Amino acid sequence: MNSSLILCALFLSTWVQGTAEDYERSAGLRSRWQGLTNSFRPAIGWLPNQGGVFWQSNGTDGSESGWVAVTFSGERTVVATRQELLEDDEGFAGLPPQSDWGPSSSGRGATTVTFRNDLDRPVRLFWVDFDGTPLPYGTIGPGQSKEQETSAGHVWIVGFEANDLVGIFVAEDMPGTAIIDSQSRARATEPSPSPEESSGIVIRDHNLVLVAPDGSERPLSTSGTAEDSFRAPVHWSPDGERFLAFQVTQPPVRRIPLLESSPEDRLQPEIHWLDYAKPGDPRPQARPRLFGLESGAIAVDDSPFEDSWSVGRVHWSPEGRDVHVLYNQRGHQRLTIHSIDGSTGEVHALLNEESSTFVDYSQKTFLHWLDEANQFLWASEQDGWNHLYRFDQRTGQLINQVTKGDWVVRRVGRVDEENQQVWFTVMGFHPDQDPYHEHLARVNFDGTGLKILTKGDGNHDWVFSPDRSFFIDRWSRVDKPAVTELRRSSDGTLVAELGRDSIEALEQDGFRPPQRFVAKGRDGETDIWGILFRPSNFDPSQEYPVIELIYAGPHGHHVPKSWGMHWTQREMAELGFVVVQIDGMGTNWRSRAFHDWCWQNLSDAGFPDRIAWLEAAAEAHPELDLSRVGIYGGSAGGQNALSAVLHHGDFYQAAAADCGCHDNRMDKIWWNEAWMGKVGPHYAANSNVTNAKLLQGKLLLTVGELDRNVDPASTLQVVDALIRADKDFDMILVPGAGHGVGEEPYLKRRRQDFFVEALYEVEPRR
Repeated sequence: MNSSLILCALFLSTWVQGTAEDYERSAGLRSRWQGLTNSFRPAIGWLPNQGGVFWQSNGTDGSESGWVAVTFSGERTVVATRQELLEDDEGFAGLPPQSDWGPSSSGRGATTVTFRNDLDRPVRLFWVDFDGTPLPYGTIGPGQSKEQETSAGHVWIVGFEANDLVGIFVAEDMPGTAIIDSQSRARATEPSPSPEESSGIVIRDHNLVLVAPDGSERPLSTSGTAEDSFRAPVHWSPDGERFLAFQVTQPPVRRIPLLESSPEDRLQPEIHWLDYAKPGDPRPQARPRLFGLESGAIAVDDSPFEDSWSVGRVHWSPEGRDVHVLYNQRGHQRLTIHSIDGSTGEVHALLNEESSTFVDYSQKTFLHWLDEANQFLWASEQDGWNHLYRFDQRTGQLINQVTKGDWVVRRVGRVDEENQQVWFTVMGFHPDQDPYHEHLARVNFDGTGLKILTKGDGNHDWVFSPDRSFFIDRWSRVDKPAVTELRRSSDGTLVAELGRDSIEALEQDGFRPPQRFVAKGRDGETDIWGILFRPSNFDPSQEYPVIELIYAGPHGHHVPKSWGMHWTQREMAELGFVVVQIDGMGTNWRSRAFHDWCWQNLSDAGFPDRIAWLEAAAEAHPELDLSRVGIYGGSAGGQNALSAVLHHGDFYQAAAADCGCHDNRMDKIWWNEAWMGKVGPHYAANSNVTNAKLLQGKLLLTVGELDRNVDPASTLQVVDALIRADKDFDMILVPGAGHGVGEEPYLKRRRQDFFVEALYEVEPRR
């Protein structure tokens, strides 16, 4: 064989991706696949008379077009018009107009609102974003309607002008009609009395003043100052004879500078100052102050409330004997319900929740008072799993554990005091399922009658009928499209399947769902769950570099569990990678032992579990080439990605870290103290700045200069440490950009180039 043929044969045997063709295919995935799913996502309403559900079908999901109704007996009918289904034309329930508005809450699920303008003038429609900013969504003419897709919990305001509101509405789980008329306008312009005015107590010169019905005033306190002021609201006893207030110190708040290098409206840079408390900074200190209208101030000992993170959640006992206050000690290792005697001011601990690591106050605090029975419900991890307990409100004695088992209560949806039942979301109940799947459950206050009401092997979301006797259950997995069912609330019995998503056309075009995979973690016993994404042109005879998308924030679990397209992961995989996501130890919503790995140990990020999972995955799937492993993430995931090549550079060869909180002393106070506790030597030990000298492999750092979530100086301090250690790396500081800039098109492309170069050792897009 001559030399040219040998060279040709060598060239053909060298298999790489990251070519211009791969980039084009990756960039075109959305437009190529966006419309190929037949989704069952109609706006479902409840039949007001015969009982059941109904929706309008256009036939795109494979069903017959028309108005579809399914009764509570399971009978299905299809008619041409909505009037044939409904005796009246109420249809979707009307949304009640509100008198006040604020930021939208995170969407609980897709829904629709039909805005109907019954006024004789055009109105302007605004969606209120998650920061409380109204964003324009067009105009609705007089007598006209507009159907708007939205999410439950989203806030919508309607007005003639910016300061002339005619309607405030909050989207609910089921579709509804927002009627804009004189009633909604009156409600929107209704004056809202301040908490002080409505209680008869006002604050003047930082002190409490009682205002009598005749307008006369009587001072109740004299110790308030600008630095130690009384705060509204006050909390009245049931008989209206006493109240509890708080006097709160206000220490100076740290301000950080953000330099905007390239303002749009001027040539010279501009400095922005941001109030931004960091770990170790002083906290406001609230102390309870008790008053009687006749007796005046009643002394309360301050010592039980010292060194607090927060003091609040005030509740008077039903007979007014005691007032209860929830105290969270700084460091988050003790959460206490203190009871204050309403007559003497004496303080005693009704309940103490303590931990040698942390109390997960930000995710798992649940307190519900059962005043008719003089009891309360409380969530605790004292037996190693997040469960509910019932206590006596007078004595603090445990009555019974309400839920129990090697599974967790994820959230409480409803406490039904009349029937003595708790409706809640459970995770990890089914040993043959992914432990992160959410299911609907119900249990009696005494711990009997536990019933899991959702059945499918997947992640569930549900909406109840108005009387809660039935519910719509929509469930899916990352590898199984959604199924929508109507079920009976009493026992979870299936009434009828309403519809399901189909991906047949997607699969015919090369789409492959992510693969679920489970392997043992660092201890050889605990199951670690993750998923793998492969490119659409996957060839099992070839070996692929592996890239992990990481986010190991201890506040949650982060591997997707429901069906979705997951475009970011797919676009990266399409360049010739297998992209993985893994939930290692230290993340939330498993056992307490699983979660405790994060305590004062954020640099761990579950890496021993992740590496064990990847090694097991490569053994099961030889196409995974663990000699070429990259990792990327943003925010806490940026901290994790850099930590990988500092502490596990023998396994991870390349990392892209965006807007990372690289030193937990530099980041926001609440998130970091929640898992790291009070500032001590462990903060420096976990810092990527401190450990920058350990860098192995290739590194890309990105950050926006106006990041208001994580101080951008955190990334720049890493840069400084890397330069001092004479380490090679790439860094992009983006002018004018905020948090998460790494997901903007330019930096996404630069991140793709980075991994193609680092793991394929070729020039990208060639």
